[in-house]
Amino acid sequence: MLSEKIYALRRKNGLSQEQLAEKIGVSRQAISKWEGGLSTPELDKLKALSECFQVTIDELTENQAAPGHTAEEKGSPAPLPKGESKAGICLCITGAVCLLLFGLLTVIHPTSVDQLNQSSVITLNGTGILIALFVLLLLLGMMMIFSKK
Repeated sequence: MLSEKIYALRRKNGLSQEQLAEKIGVSRQAISKWEGGLSTPELDKLKALSECFQVTIDELTENQAAPGHTAEEKGSPAPLPKGESKAGICLCITGAVCLLLFGLLTVIHPTSVDQLNQSSVITLNGTGILIALFVLLLLLGMMMIFSKK
């Protein structure tokens, strides 16, 4: 990203934000915003940056991280999955495994499915209840994984 490139090149050249700002004719706050990804420099400032760092504008703006500069260096850890996402994944896996096992049971031992259907007191037979429960687990898990809060 551009913000990471500016940061890495400034550090590589041993410049403070204030020194870089003076060289290209902007405020230190502008440099800070560029490095923080809060704003991007205008074309004339990109040209000044490329001349200052002796790189082309293409090298400055290409969408690759600058060498030797990672998110950890700036103190921002990589985002971890939410607890809801983990629970959603578990529910999806549980639902899928149960559906697979139930499918295997119906193929391997069809009489057990008949017994389950006969033992159900709800109008929806036992097989339908199990399938609905497993699909519900899958859907609930997917909702938890993809929910944006």
